[in-house]
Amino acid sequence: MNEYRTHNCNEIGLEDVGKKVRIAGFVETIRDLGGLVFLDIRDMYGVTQVVISAESKDVDEISHIPVESSVTVYGTVRERSEDTVNLKLKTGKVEIYIEDIKVLGRRTKELPFEINNDKQVREDLRLKYRYLDLRSERLKENLKLRAQVLQFIREAMTSRDFLEVQTPILTASSPEGARDYLVPSRLHPGNFYALPQAPQQFKQLLMVAGIDKYFQIAPCFRDEDARADRVPGEFYQLDMEMAYATQEDVFSVMEPVMYELFTKFSNKEVSKYPFKRIPYKEAMLKYGSDKPDLRNPLEIVDVTDVFEHVDLKAFAGQQVRIISTHDVKDQPRSFFEGMTDYAIKELKAKGLAWLRIMDDLSLQGPIAKFIPEDAKMEMLKRTNSKAGDCFFFIAEYPGAVDKLAGGVREELGRRLNLIDENKFEFCWITDFPMYEYDERGKLTFCHNPFSMPNGGLEVLDAEDPLSIVAYQYDIVCNGVELASGAVRNHNPEIMIKAFEKVGYNKAYIEEKFGGMFTAFQFGAPPHAGIAPGVDRMIMLLTDSESIREVIAFPLSGKAEDLMMGAPGEVTDEQLKELHLKISEF
Repeated sequence: MNEYRTHNCNEIGLEDVGKKVRIAGFVETIRDLGGLVFLDIRDMYGVTQVVISAESKDVDEISHIPVESSVTVYGTVRERSEDTVNLKLKTGKVEIYIEDIKVLGRRTKELPFEINNDKQVREDLRLKYRYLDLRSERLKENLKLRAQVLQFIREAMTSRDFLEVQTPILTASSPEGARDYLVPSRLHPGNFYALPQAPQQFKQLLMVAGIDKYFQIAPCFRDEDARADRVPGEFYQLDMEMAYATQEDVFSVMEPVMYELFTKFSNKEVSKYPFKRIPYKEAMLKYGSDKPDLRNPLEIVDVTDVFEHVDLKAFAGQQVRIISTHDVKDQPRSFFEGMTDYAIKELKAKGLAWLRIMDDLSLQGPIAKFIPEDAKMEMLKRTNSKAGDCFFFIAEYPGAVDKLAGGVREELGRRLNLIDENKFEFCWITDFPMYEYDERGKLTFCHNPFSMPNGGLEVLDAEDPLSIVAYQYDIVCNGVELASGAVRNHNPEIMIKAFEKVGYNKAYIEEKFGGMFTAFQFGAPPHAGIAPGVDRMIMLLTDSESIREVIAFPLSGKAEDLMMGAPGEVTDEQLKELHLKISEF
């Protein structure tokens, strides 16, 4: 017999009545009902009730065991009386009469919060005592699901002949979009390793090496600010790459994997593949976002041309978009005014005009008198609107109008309860621009510097670099970007030309990406890949509000490990070994 337990706390049932058993776990509750004292014992698998008579010589000691202490209990299984059956528990028809109980780890400190009551506990406190937080049922189930998802992914990829390969954690710093975490070298004074933002270069080098299909559950490290769907520090992704592959080949692998994963681990309806494919420009126009939530049926319509000759100062010289919301005739005026307030305060818009469509198709609202009949009829036609619907207008300069319209669309979807929470709606966003201008007006890569431009070398001679699109794609689910991928640029000549567009010459490529640039000169096969975020997938599957709820030991929103005290100071001796000094700026 195991010294601590013969059964887990979810394994005891009516078939065990009369048997001697031993269980171990944490004391969840103690209830003194006069003649009997009941304890609920909880382990990773479930809860079992144990009981002792008030006449027992040990009852006083047992009834004063601090809750959340770990114990082992030995006793006889017996059937509960009919009035004490608890069908919420798997073991709710039985209990163990205590013959012996030992405290294995007594709680001697005050609990910082009540277990299984995390909604009322500050997050910083939960993270400081994460080991206690993980005793809660919800987080424990999240970790179980995470393990099952990872196992499923490995089986799904290996069954498709992908080879799991681990790539280095200590590597060279390279400009890939986010800040690196740097690691000083002791053996090479003044030089630094970097933790990989992604295994991007290594997986492409594996293609050069002849590894036909690669994958790994890859840790990635980026010094980024926190968001609800992004944790600072490290995250994990299903990193995959395929040789002799096109965009369609990547889609044909990932679509069934995603569909099967979300179908297996959720009861929600999952969109069937092939998933909808939306070019970037269309996504920005129709949804105001490159990660649209397709559960929201609202679409944005461009009516800039309709208002070119309409005398309306607020729209003059602006891009104009409208969103038609259907069947809102019963909404009070406060609804429309509330949307205007939201647009101004939260989205920083100059305003939000709106018009109701009345029963006779006349318009009612703040700008109704400015809308000529032909403009009204054209808007009704383009939006397929009818009496009882409403137009919301967004007018702004190019570049800002799409984001504002997208924010209005999202908020309307929420306020009108248009989002079907029982669905997972997938789509691909394709044909991303190769280049964009940053906030300083400098041309830079839009998505990934290693992507193949659609049109190859010839298209890089285009006069307008913003007209160049790349074989880049994202997979989006319910408004969350789950993965980015691309057909890679494996041609050194095209790579040089692509980097020249943003002001970098061949020497820069050889310095920053020398390993990959050299490798491509040895006959690289065409290749393509993608990397879905594991944490984000599990966040969706568990309906978690924050990505930290699906990670065992996440950093806080300020990139701190409150439990272990990281980042922290190090000794002068450690700094000396690394040839470093701390200076004040």
